[in-house]
Order: sequence, then structure tokens, then C-alpha cells
Amino acid sequence: MFVLTGYEYFLGFLLICSAVPALALTASKLLRPRTGGPERLTTYESGMEPVGGAWIQFNIRYYMFALVFVVFDVETVFLYPWAVAFSRLGLLAFVEALIFIAILVVALVYAWRKGALEWS
Repeated sequence: MFVLTGYEYFLGFLLICSAVPALALTASKLLRPRTGGPERLTTYESGMEPVGGAWIQFNIRYYMFALVFVVFDVETVFLYPWAVAFSRLGLLAFVEALIFIAILVVALVYAWRKGALEWS
């Protein structure tokens, strides 16, 4: 039936993954309270009245920390499958992983020298 054999499970997984959020959103819309009022439209911030506007400028250091975090988060995402299949991959894959980690270490040293990791 399928042109690409072996992808039936992937198609089923894709359909289930698409259906779960749709079902959750539909259920939450059906089960939510229908009453509303002025209290529902107010801003809530830790039980206190908010001070100042919401449109303020953040320091660039917040974004630098976020980017450094994303770089090393992506590193772990790529290294998990490699670690699982390590025994079957061989020496070439090990060398490739070392090169990948070396590039990330160079990026870390660069960020460190530029002061992206200092919170002052």
C-alpha cells in the first residue's frame, strides 16, 4: 500500500502526535468555565498589582545567555543518539563526534572570552 516501506509506524506516530494537541485543545474549550468578568481581564503578577509597562527593553546579556544555552542544549540532543548507537558506529563516528565537541568547545571559549558568560 505504501511506496516507502517501513514508514507505516512513522505515519501512525505522526497522526497520533497531531491528534493529541487537537483533542486537548478541544477538551479544554468544552470543559472551561464560561463565566467571565472584569477580574478575568486584569493583569496578574505574583498576587501584586503590576508596576510599569510591559514593553521594556531587556539587557542584551539575557539573549546572550539564551543563545549559549541553546548551543549546548542542541549539543546534548545530537549526542544522545550517537551515544546510544556508539557500539555499532565505529571509529569514524567517534572521530566525527570529537570534532563536533571540539567545535562546541571553541564556541564556549569564544563566548567566555567575549564576556557573554559574565552576569555583571
